[in-house]
Amino acid sequence: MQALALRLSGLDPYVDGAIRVVMFYDTLMRRRVDLPALARASAGLAECVAGIRLHGTARAIRIAPDGRAASAPPSPASTTVPITLDEEEIGTVWLERPGPPSQLDEVLLDRLAIAAAAAVERYGPARTTMADPALVELVISSDSDEAARARALRLLGFAADLPVHVVAVRSRLPLDRIGALVCPARPVKAAPLADVGVILAAAVDRARFPEGVRAGIGSADSPERSWREARTALRFTGPREPVVRHADLGALALLAEVPRDTARANPDVATIARIAGNADDLETLDAYCATGSLRRAADLLHLHHSSVARRIEQIGATLGIDLTQPTGLTRTGLALTAWRLLDD
Repeated sequence: MQALALRLSGLDPYVDGAIRVVMFYDTLMRRRVDLPALARASAGLAECVAGIRLHGTARAIRIAPDGRAASAPPSPASTTVPITLDEEEIGTVWLERPGPPSQLDEVLLDRLAIAAAAAVERYGPARTTMADPALVELVISSDSDEAARARALRLLGFAADLPVHVVAVRSRLPLDRIGALVCPARPVKAAPLADVGVILAAAVDRARFPEGVRAGIGSADSPERSWREARTALRFTGPREPVVRHADLGALALLAEVPRDTARANPDVATIARIAGNADDLETLDAYCATGSLRRAADLLHLHHSSVARRIEQIGATLGIDLTQPTGLTRTGLALTAWRLLDD
């Protein structure tokens, strides 16, 4: 009996501490705190750096005991516990305790992992790329207020301080595959919307778009503005340039603001429309406008430069424009671009 009493007395401090830890995290979960707040509370409770990382992102949240982001290089984790959601491991929580682990560290991390899984489930899926189109539309719509937009972004898994680029896509490939390719290590969501696919991404690598995809990329200023820019940039894409960043268009973006009837009635645009019936002439003119050089256009078309020169002379006569002069080349390039925008 005395031995049992001694054992119980030895367990009391641990049991009391464990109960307090459980109650601490129950309170945090009732308050519906997000991952940074969980890490901050855990670091204060453990009195050492606490960390949270989701496998679906490259971002690790590391908070020091003073509540600030840990600035020192990561130390080896003294204790680690996986975050599990729907029987799938979606991330990790850990403590960076300088000395040996505390007796309650495992209890603390177990509860932190449970709370982190609940936060992920509440504020957005951790790993899936495809998203609810209604949430995506709420993010990019001009009719959304900022509070609704911020909540939708949070539900999609984007932190408040994370930049969000919007990409407008036309492709037969699955959107989730494209999103995973162009943004492999940071948050990315995709959804079909009306006649175009939408990708929301923390970063976009334009070199990683697969063949056969047309994509317009907006800036990260605001999702609403980025969506308008992405749709505009998509209109400027073509076989020669299938991926266009709005930031690279410069003053050319103004052509997208010209009413279609006005552009269609312009004599230069109307002449381009007639030339478009001849695929060879259109391809030659496109290559020449893109390069500004007969020889470079010939290389692009795999033709002798004298053949290209003859075609350009004939096309210039049809247009009534001297294509060998810089002003004529600029005028024709603008007309060609304006004609292409008529079909988008």
